[in-house]
Amino acid sequence: MPTKSKPAILIIVENLPVPLDRRVWQESCALRDAGYEVVVICPKMRGCTLPYEYLDGIHVYRHWISDEAAGLVGFIGEYASALWGEWRLAWKIWRRHRFQVVHICNPPDLLFLVAWPFKALFGTRIVYDVHDVWPEFFEAKFDRRGPFYWAVRLAERLTYACADVVLATNRSVQEIALERGGKQPWEVFIVRTAPNIAATSVTADPGLRRGKKFLVGYVGVMGNADGVAHLIEAARHVVFDLGRRDVQFLLMGTGPEHPNLVRLRNEYGLGEFVDLPGRVSNEVLFSALQTIDLGVACDPINDYNNHCTMNKTLEYMAFGKPQVLFDVREGRYSAGEAARYVGENSSTQLGNAIVSLLDDAEARQRMGAIGRDRIRTELNWERSVDSLLKAYGVVLGQD
Repeated sequence: MPTKSKPAILIIVENLPVPLDRRVWQESCALRDAGYEVVVICPKMRGCTLPYEYLDGIHVYRHWISDEAAGLVGFIGEYASALWGEWRLAWKIWRRHRFQVVHICNPPDLLFLVAWPFKALFGTRIVYDVHDVWPEFFEAKFDRRGPFYWAVRLAERLTYACADVVLATNRSVQEIALERGGKQPWEVFIVRTAPNIAATSVTADPGLRRGKKFLVGYVGVMGNADGVAHLIEAARHVVFDLGRRDVQFLLMGTGPEHPNLVRLRNEYGLGEFVDLPGRVSNEVLFSALQTIDLGVACDPINDYNNHCTMNKTLEYMAFGKPQVLFDVREGRYSAGEAARYVGENSSTQLGNAIVSLLDDAEARQRMGAIGRDRIRTELNWERSVDSLLKAYGVVLGQD
């Protein structure tokens, strides 16, 4: 094990395990490379089930969690089981590692309940890493406000109040931290999620095309707020309404809606045209991203998605692939001229935009080059690492 030259950091993430959560894993590796001892708490799920691993110099502790939430009762069960596991492991890790910073990653905005006792008792500093704006996520998922929505708003406010430093994924989240969170400008740092992938070293796999001329790709979570049903409906429009039998769709990822999406595909008779393999290895994922002709980000237009920087959008750009997406604010900021935008949540218009771009090879080549260049010059992970380390310098009084 490496000699500890800087304080220990405890990172807590609930919605994905490490190293599957790429943002958390990249942050962990960056902090490790800067000399910190890094310990991560995350759930046992999606193939990452060992209770403890020492991965590439990072301690990873995992806890049991109930099934991924598909409704309000499921959410309560998921969060209750997660909080218990996180609280139990945090005290175990405190005895072993004596961390000086707790780095909490939402959603949900409940992890301050685990971190706050260490701040109150031992003066531990808290870094709040805002992956999602949780109140907007809650409203988009359940399509309503009400008492639980306002409870979520209260939890968000308490999390901001506990935090010494905030990491925002983009400018929209930074604005919320300053306005709704009441933080000062010097307490908020933009740490963008950016792929750290050497795309040039990845080989394409023509077999993924299933004999078709074109391959359209999607990668990401498949929950009821992610809009993947729009893409399957768009595929039905492309194949049957437009008569395009030369297009194959590859939708990679999993989540609570995956079984329903498989059923929807089968009901539409799209088994020959839409592959839904579930979770795939990084090797398969990167090879697929190298193979596709364009990517799709089908997250619907709403206030939540307007605040989100989608990993898939950046990954398509890293591989030099053009994309089609619904016209959400941060998606447009990230992709710029590397994407074609659909102005309303219409599966038909999404399908039309896909076909239009597939039939314009010159535009696809130009947009792919623009995206790759934006990742290299403006949205690269090295810039995010600089901001991350500055945030830690502030939270530890080093700057």
